[in-house]
Amino acid sequence: MLETYLEELKHISLLKPEEEQALWIAYKDHGDLASRSRIIEQYQPLVFKEVMRWHIRKDMLPDTIQEGTLGLIEAVERFDYTRNIAFPLFAVHRIRGEIVDYLNKEGHVTSLSLDEPNENGLTLRELLPDEGVDIAEQTGQRLLFEHVAKVLERLPKNEQLVVEEVYLKDKQQKHIARDMDVSLPYVYRLQKRGIRRVRGMLSRFIHESKM
Repeated sequence: MLETYLEELKHISLLKPEEEQALWIAYKDHGDLASRSRIIEQYQPLVFKEVMRWHIRKDMLPDTIQEGTLGLIEAVERFDYTRNIAFPLFAVHRIRGEIVDYLNKEGHVTSLSLDEPNENGLTLRELLPDEGVDIAEQTGQRLLFEHVAKVLERLPKNEQLVVEEVYLKDKQQKHIARDMDVSLPYVYRLQKRGIRRVRGMLSRFIHESKM
């Protein structure tokens, strides 16, 4: 089953932004289930990528992938394309949540690297439910995530595109430069400026939240 799944991933052709937008409109506005299925298929690599971050034993992979896919489906159901938020940013937390909940429930947490940080600097130990965690703190983390999405929307168009492509889709800068028909140094400058703006806006948000 796992080999079949991996083989299917190889044949997934990535959509252009306008093609994906058309699918969202067809599904959300007109209830087209074929478009819904195409979106879910498009983001299966995101599920696999998230599953592989946790160094799960091979015999556990199929069930874990299935749980991650449930998170993806939930994200597709809840996503509002009119808010202009990048879907991978919206979906990855739901995918991760389903994976972690499943592994914790099945008692397989010890098979993971509990203290290895993910791309956001968070370890699995920090992501697992903790009855001692302050609800206000959890709410603050959720608000910060929502603010990150809003910050990305406020970036100049080209900076937003580069930041999302690099950090949400793991796309190489040389490929971004080719697709945008610009020089590679220009892409690096856009990336640097975009990150600088994101850090600045987040710093102000965190400072204001503590006041």
